[in-house]
Amino acid sequence: MRKTNEIYDVIVIGGGASGMMAAGRAGERGRRVLLLEKNRNLGEKLKITGGGRCNITNAEENERVLLSHYGKAEPFLYSPFSQFGMKDTFSFFESQNLPLVVQERKRAFPKTEKAEDVFKALEKYLRKGNVEILSDMKVGGMAGSGGAIKKIIANGQEFSASSYILATGGISHPETGSTGDGFSWLKKLSHKVQSPTPTIVPLAVSDQWIKSLAGVSLPMMKITFFLNNEKKFSLKGPVLFTHFGLSGPLILNSAGKVSDLLHEGAVTALIDAYPDADLGSLDKQITKVFDANKNKMPKNIFNEITPKGTASAILSLLKNFNSNIKVNSVTQKQRKEIVNLLKALPVNISGLMGYDRAVISDGGLALAEVDTKTMRSKLYKNLYITGDLLHISRPSGGYSLQLCWTTGYVAGSHA
Repeated sequence: MRKTNEIYDVIVIGGGASGMMAAGRAGERGRRVLLLEKNRNLGEKLKITGGGRCNITNAEENERVLLSHYGKAEPFLYSPFSQFGMKDTFSFFESQNLPLVVQERKRAFPKTEKAEDVFKALEKYLRKGNVEILSDMKVGGMAGSGGAIKKIIANGQEFSASSYILATGGISHPETGSTGDGFSWLKKLSHKVQSPTPTIVPLAVSDQWIKSLAGVSLPMMKITFFLNNEKKFSLKGPVLFTHFGLSGPLILNSAGKVSDLLHEGAVTALIDAYPDADLGSLDKQITKVFDANKNKMPKNIFNEITPKGTASAILSLLKNFNSNIKVNSVTQKQRKEIVNLLKALPVNISGLMGYDRAVISDGGLALAEVDTKTMRSKLYKNLYITGDLLHISRPSGGYSLQLCWTTGYVAGSHA
């Protein structure tokens, strides 16, 4: 059995976004760093984030506004963000010859729009800091006593260091290696860990009409959620239809609220396909189309009165409507039915998709047990915790990766 007693200054467990940043920063400070990764390659989840485009951060310049998106964690984050915030993220990647661009909703991406390039920038950072990397290393656990971590066991070997940075991630996208190992290790070390649930995740529906629209996206619509037929909340923005239900940033960011409702009863929703038009003006728009096509059949012009790609699916929802008659035979009552349907398309929410489709899962180490000025555990003087291992809820839109860059950099600065 190989024993490496006190050879390393810092051992980082986990080669994802926060782990690579932490290891690179510690190496930059001249520390002798070992990075252990359970997968064959580093950054597996990073390479698929943002659909392979990698939403690196959110470019909100007002720090209070930015941190407000982290909910109850906000007061804990002022210190780490003062050490490495959003602007530092821009500067860091630009120093690695990877300029960023800001797109809608202040989401920042690499100019190349390739997550692989983000990974390569971090890989270069590791090389510059002379970080030693061991992959295919399955860590079995951490041994601690007297308020300090003494060693870790990986692939039957013992590894020791002055400091340890735990960056194993949460449990979203388990196929990339995020299987919650760090949560169980922290529990064994007597830390309080909130059980995770998928929080930024698509919604599953039981309606076949929605599933038939897989791949169709509505750029601007309003969706209103109901619990046992009682209105609860509404959101406005783009929605993506999938073979299992609904997705897109608007839906992902509402999943936490919907999850709470699902615990209380039946959850339904109504989609307003034309949120900027009231019933009267939408009726006039449709009447104008009908008047211009009096001798055609409704099914042949339905794509002119419905959002792109949705005509046949929405037509299938109309009750007692003969689409084979001519437009000039459509009654006022039937036209009103079309208008009302476009303003209130019915959806039955059957649940949330699982961790395999989650962008982020919440849960993790209670922040009261972490000194967020350094990311050091309050129970173990040489243990630092980063990224998705921390119990911090946040929406999609670059907030999660910014948390990884911040906590990873701060841990690497103090370990």
